[in-house]
Amino acid sequence: MRLPTAGPGLAGAAATFTGIGLARFAYTPLIPAMVDAGWFSAAQAAYLGAANLLGYLIGALTADRLASALGVPRLARVSMAGLVASFLLCATPAPFTWFALWRLISGITGAVLMIAGVSAAIGAVPAARRAQTTARVFTGIGVGVLLAAVVVPLLLRAGLGAAWLALGGLALGACLLAWPAWGRLSAPEGASAGNGGATGRLLALTGTTLAAYALDAVGFIPHTVFWVDYLARGRELGMDAASAQWALFGLGAVAGPALASFAARHLGWRRALVGVLAAKAGIVALPLAVPGPAVLAASSLVMGALVPGTVAVTSARIAELAGIADHRRVWGWATIAFALLQAGGGYALAAVFERTDSYLALFAISTAALLAAVALAWSSPAGTGR
Repeated sequence: MRLPTAGPGLAGAAATFTGIGLARFAYTPLIPAMVDAGWFSAAQAAYLGAANLLGYLIGALTADRLASALGVPRLARVSMAGLVASFLLCATPAPFTWFALWRLISGITGAVLMIAGVSAAIGAVPAARRAQTTARVFTGIGVGVLLAAVVVPLLLRAGLGAAWLALGGLALGACLLAWPAWGRLSAPEGASAGNGGATGRLLALTGTTLAAYALDAVGFIPHTVFWVDYLARGRELGMDAASAQWALFGLGAVAGPALASFAARHLGWRRALVGVLAAKAGIVALPLAVPGPAVLAASSLVMGALVPGTVAVTSARIAELAGIADHRRVWGWATIAFALLQAGGGYALAAVFERTDSYLALFAISTAALLAAVALAWSSPAGTGR
């Protein structure tokens, strides 16, 4: 009796689950545990996190060419196997350079899966089913965020090495689930590096959307980097309450892509993108009004939904504007722009915080970035219908 095989949505979800949900978000709660265990200093653990972001940028810059050279099935399988190894081979103490290498690899392979894997999954279904498939694909991020918020702290009770091994086991399960599906999810015909003449046309169609997505990288930093610390120390709620808020963030992240897809089916991709960016600007601005605990909880939950929801809507909006055949290339540009501003914005906001010792300054800057993103998304061209 043959077991059922993964379809496009499930294969794409496995890619985002391992490449972003686990490789990026599951590392955050491991940082204090590694420091407490004496594996690394706090500064070294932070640099290991930065290695993942650097790898993500490298992967975004090379994903399209690698997919054209190797083919999506082979590249996706190699990338998922690399992610499994990045967890399993870090389960015991080792030199900093060893961990840095595998955190770098996890970032590279995560970006490759985000670009080539996501495009292949979305392009493998008819246009009428694309909204639902997009929601399934990006739900993988939310599941990874929820695991990072809830499951990883529980795993750490069994030891740091056990937590790394368990994460590797989760990645391996996702890899095995999606492995046979990649052979049926080759990139859409014509999805290649393209030529110079097509680049100008694609930039004219998608440039404002790419810029809006890049600014979103600045807008989401306060909640994804500083939020727990802001709640625990800035609002003096303590770590237990702050951790509970982060769990709400993860819970929202699971539902976000489906809610965004529902909005897009009723509003269209352009209005849905404007809507999620505007909602995100409002949520980021909430701390400026010094909200109470209930509003903070709403901010955690809603922002959790909006983070993967925005990614899902932006990816589908690019497919609408550029056509599915050029989606991989343009989605790669979007991922590069996002990675650049994410890294640059993170360092810039950290410098602002160091100089001002004010969380509210961070929320104000990110709110302004998101309002600019709303204006750009609103000014983007009408969809082509492809």
